[in-house]
Amino acid sequence: MKRNLIPPPVVWRLSLYLRELQALAGEGVEKISSRKLADGLQTTDAQVRKDLAYFGQFGRPGVGYRVAELIQQLKQILNTDKVWPVVVVGAGDMGRALLRHKGFLAKGFNLVAAFDISDKLIGMVVGGAPIRHLDELQEFVLQSDIRMAVLAVPPQAAQGVCNLLCEAGIRGILNFAPISICAPGGVTVRQVDLAAHLEQLSFHVGAQSGPPGAMLRVRTTRIATER
Repeated sequence: MKRNLIPPPVVWRLSLYLRELQALAGEGVEKISSRKLADGLQTTDAQVRKDLAYFGQFGRPGVGYRVAELIQQLKQILNTDKVWPVVVVGAGDMGRALLRHKGFLAKGFNLVAAFDISDKLIGMVVGGAPIRHLDELQEFVLQSDIRMAVLAVPPQAAQGVCNLLCEAGIRGILNFAPISICAPGGVTVRQVDLAAHLEQLSFHVGAQSGPPGAMLRVRTTRIATER
């Protein structure tokens, strides 16, 4: 099946399955059933099997999945069985926090450089990545064959930087700026609005009644199965 025909919630759950499987592998688990995998994510075994069926036949009836093999297969599906170089645009508090995060490389993403316009930041090295002037962005992206970028700029700058990235050949943008941006066809944009996520939590927490533990189980189920 063509990737653009895969429902977005399925792709999202693949990342959840991969994260859970990697945790199990770290605990020494070698095999797992769809039911056990589903239980760990508060979804159903039928949903797990249906999601994986979009991409082929995995596991064996009555035997389950080999954890290491399924991890590798999911990485291939998600294209994270190789390392992607990524640039960060905006080296403020958010951008520098992302650069310092050590978990990206283990997931297949190498934050190779950051870009900003502040003279106080240019020339610094954060998390092993140099901070360069924004004027160098397009040349760096073209020469280094960068296809993914993270935006951590003020909202008023987000669309302009998005345009620069698209002109340079970027094909995927993770946008932390609290504003929607428009990109041409062929460029995928994913929005990360922390304030909006907190508003969603506030809505649900304010509407909940009953024991906190029960509330947590209900919300976790919906996030895992409906997102």
